[in-house]
Amino acid sequence: MEEQTSPMNGSVDDPIAMFASWYSEARAHSGIADASAVNLATSTGEGRPSSRMVLLKGYDAQGFVIYTNLGSRKATELAGNPRAALCFYWEPLGKQVRVEGLTERVTDAEADTYFASRPLASRIGAWASKQSTRLESRAKLLARVARYTASFAVGEVNRPPFWSGFRIVPDRMEFWTNAEYRLHDRIVFEKADSGDWRRYLLYP
Repeated sequence: MEEQTSPMNGSVDDPIAMFASWYSEARAHSGIADASAVNLATSTGEGRPSSRMVLLKGYDAQGFVIYTNLGSRKATELAGNPRAALCFYWEPLGKQVRVEGLTERVTDAEADTYFASRPLASRIGAWASKQSTRLESRAKLLARVARYTASFAVGEVNRPPFWSGFRIVPDRMEFWTNAEYRLHDRIVFEKADSGDWRRYLLYP
């Protein structure tokens, strides 16, 4: 397959480094409200897909991290089928990044550290929400929030045992750049069995 040589995209051979460059550009752009917003797609073991917008909470060479209630639909589906996909789209930049790979749970220490960084109201909300289960009324949710607020009136609000994070460990990443006449640039990185990244272009 044709190797990427476009001067517009430079000679980056590490997709995480390339993501870091694009993500930094998106975060600095005044027209992008939240560059961390990303579509997360999961699937049941039977292949029934679902997707939702979440927030990226960290990334490095190991993968891309999101957090959730472990009883949520996304967490339940990942327990049955650990493959997932992310799609970032930064329209003002005309750029899109797709990430595919297996997921793994973050360590308790990682989850504790992130949870402690959240605003107090968000930490209490994590305890109060039975995420993705049926809710009788908004008043019921607010009553639970009030109850947990009272119970944590003194003392630290530690991470619930039913709340943690997942790391999407990429084995395929695609970088898409908008171009005239729909002749978009598409650069793909795929991880070989050796662990090295293989880089090539796709037709738009």
